[in-house]
Amino acid sequence: MAKTSSSNSGVMRRRRSSLLTAGALSLALVGSVAGGIATPAFAAAVNVPANAATQMPSFADVVAAVQPAVVSIRVKADAGPQMSSFNGGQDDDQGSGPGGIPFEFFKRFGQIPGGEGQGAPGAGKRAPHEMVMGQGSGFIISSDGYVVTNNHVVDKATEVTVTTNDGKDYSAKVIGTDEKTDVALLKISGDHDFPFVKFADSDVRVGDWVIAVGNPFGLGGTVTAGIVSARGRDIGSGPYDDFIQIDAPINKGNSGGPTFNLKGDVVGMNTAIYSPTGGSVGIGFDIPAETVSQIVSTLKTKGVVTRGWLGVQIQPITDDIADSLGLKSDKGALVAEAQSDSPAVASGIKSGDAILAVDGKPVASPRELAKVIAGYEPGTTVKVDVWRGGKSEEVAVKLGKLPTKQQQAMADDASPQDSSSEVGQLGLTVAPASAVGKDEKGVAVVKIDPDGPAADKGVQVGDVIVAAGGKPVGDAKDVAASIEAAKADGRKAVLLQLKQGSQLRFVALPIAKA
Repeated sequence: MAKTSSSNSGVMRRRRSSLLTAGALSLALVGSVAGGIATPAFAAAVNVPANAATQMPSFADVVAAVQPAVVSIRVKADAGPQMSSFNGGQDDDQGSGPGGIPFEFFKRFGQIPGGEGQGAPGAGKRAPHEMVMGQGSGFIISSDGYVVTNNHVVDKATEVTVTTNDGKDYSAKVIGTDEKTDVALLKISGDHDFPFVKFADSDVRVGDWVIAVGNPFGLGGTVTAGIVSARGRDIGSGPYDDFIQIDAPINKGNSGGPTFNLKGDVVGMNTAIYSPTGGSVGIGFDIPAETVSQIVSTLKTKGVVTRGWLGVQIQPITDDIADSLGLKSDKGALVAEAQSDSPAVASGIKSGDAILAVDGKPVASPRELAKVIAGYEPGTTVKVDVWRGGKSEEVAVKLGKLPTKQQQAMADDASPQDSSSEVGQLGLTVAPASAVGKDEKGVAVVKIDPDGPAADKGVQVGDVIVAAGGKPVGDAKDVAASIEAAKADGRKAVLLQLKQGSQLRFVALPIAKA
């Protein structure tokens, strides 16, 4: 019994010692936190460097310098039947990215508290052309009062009021807007001398600290900080997507506000967030400063943005397509169709050409080609390197002016008819297009093997095969002949040109070895 008591006494002593140690540590922690300083005792207890406080950045000096140039923008606008939102000039459902991802383009602005803006509780249905109030952010870029914001903030605006950081209100005029990049330029009325900020002259890197300033939910000037999460994001909003992704919280009302680097230079303009709920979840998107600066410069001198136009429908070059064309890589853009009366047609560019470079500069993708061409002024003659018939050719093209709106036709439906033939190697059944009511040349796909190569590559019933292996087709025998020709040339796939409605595209279907 005595031995047991001695043992228990030892355990109790150890427990008291542990409790005292924990208590001492607790006191050290409390004292350190209460004092607001990482004391040596605290640092030693949790192994935090004594100079940790000096290593963390403070944004106070940067914010103090730039915040006077950040403004709140209130607009009175015609509701339309519906307020406009930024969708890059596309006809897709607004506020939704690829695959239905909920990208929020602040399309209903940040509503003024107590106002009757879109989405206000109890607002009900609006009469046509009812006026609504909206609110966003912006920033001054010159001492005489030029202000930059998003196009969708001032879209359809009849009155614009700019409120500076000191609470003063100024009337402003919309100088110009560009829907495709969602940039707008305003000018504060009258002669004033304003504080302003400038655009950064170098790109931010992934991992760099950034500071977002704006007016979320109409609360007033608000500052958040984070890092650059990614560059070159394409979120499906338009042909010129090249967003900077940041994790600094931004919300409705931040739209049009600036994002700064630690030098106080503007590196981007807030325009969209990924949001399942409508609020920030730490995934925001900025238009790069370089893009905003270029657009603003054009708007200031011309009031509108004009872009070069080539006039082609293009698609990516996959590995299979590259192999079928005899290309060594998948870089470039494949011409699915050269649009009628376009600069491309006038210069001889045609369907099936692979565009590899413009003025000697390689283009890696359709998106890059679109950006490069848009960067030229209409009327400029450019040299386009195309891959055609197994060799490279240079074509001179005098660019036209990009049309303001593109017409898009609905795809036609097709029903299977008699006189069909199976192309087993590709997993589809075809019939002459005329036999299924199509006013087209070629063969229509009337049946798809769900486990076949065609289904795997997205071929659909109703698609019309216009050409196979670069040659027009009139029946299933022509398709089969193109397969045999591809095998003889050592190709792994046969290249089909398909038409769906008014849209042309190419698809490379893998074929069995000879």
